[in-house]
Amino acid sequence: MKHHSGVVEVICGSMFSGKTDELIRRLRRATIARQKVQVFKPAIDDRYAVQKVTSHAGTDYAAIPINNAADILDKVDNDTTVVGIDEAQFLDPEVIPIVQKLANQGMRVIITGLDTDFRGEPFGPMPVLMAQAEHVDKLQAICMTCGEPASRTQRLVNGRPAHYNDPVVIVGAAEMYEARCRVHHEVPRD
Repeated sequence: MKHHSGVVEVICGSMFSGKTDELIRRLRRATIARQKVQVFKPAIDDRYAVQKVTSHAGTDYAAIPINNAADILDKVDNDTTVVGIDEAQFLDPEVIPIVQKLANQGMRVIITGLDTDFRGEPFGPMPVLMAQAEHVDKLQAICMTCGEPASRTQRLVNGRPAHYNDPVVIVGAAEMYEARCRVHHEVPRD
């Protein structure tokens, strides 16, 4: 079943906020509705499985690993109606016009990604994708320090907050990152 018009949906937030679980929920509903679904993920994200998007809670969905955004256009089938893109913050800026092209062709494009990096700054193509989307859901996790809602991702190095000048992209999970609220998010600069 083709959509009458395309749409872009962005699911963003900190690590451990449930972004991938929400993506998988939407993909499963589309599958139940007999829509053709294809999912793409950056090849750099091999934390749980190479050919699946997998949430920290363990739910998963088959996915095609890609090295750059242009791979999406090469691999998307003509009869696909729903495209999922997980961890879009790791993709190059070319993902922005590609997402628009897919939506303009009538596809529903569902994107997940961290809206900010460990520094609390906008991450990769996510700010533009959020601005251009028809729907944006910003999810929150739980602060590992105080239990309040968390909107930040805290990177830890040997149990201590990472320095501002540390590399922005380091793929990891609970051993390197935790969710924090604004008050308890720390990024030392000196």
